[in-house]
Amino acid sequence: MGTKIPSRIMGVDPGLTLTGYGVVECRDGSVKLIEAGVIRSPRAQGENLPARLECLFDGLREVMDEFRPQTVCLEEVYSHTSFPRTSILMGHARGVICLAAQLSRIPVIHISAKRIKQSVTGNGNASKSQVQRSVQQFFSLVRMPHPPDVADALAAALCYVNSLRNRSNGVRPNRHVQGVRI
Repeated sequence: MGTKIPSRIMGVDPGLTLTGYGVVECRDGSVKLIEAGVIRSPRAQGENLPARLECLFDGLREVMDEFRPQTVCLEEVYSHTSFPRTSILMGHARGVICLAAQLSRIPVIHISAKRIKQSVTGNGNASKSQVQRSVQQFFSLVRMPHPPDVADALAAALCYVNSLRNRSNGVRPNRHVQGVRI
């Protein structure tokens, strides 16, 4: 018995200033792009982190209410020892994304950046432009999705679709499973 692929999947590339999102629809074995874009929050100024998070939350809820995805695919935080503050700030954004999804009763799938890149480009260390080109080619877009956050969000959704297709075909993808991580 195959794994059922949700009909609407929302991919999210978390950020505090720009959060990329992409909504795809799966029907009859094909994946169609429904909507993609970015949610822009105010730039950091003094103590405006709560206002930035509220802006992100409101934008996410608006997209979720309009497109009603059955699953949200969220890129995990990549932490680099040279930039620990970036990981902490990204954690704030991820928390708000998880809260928005929870309040909309949408399950969240957490996927590593390396896994997403491997799935859509064949290279877990692919550059931003390689991901953009792969997403452009997959959806037959006239130009590369810009900014790269949009392509990253769409790539997260495609990675999830690919993992479910592999499971339904009896192929066990190379993945680390812990809860709902793929």
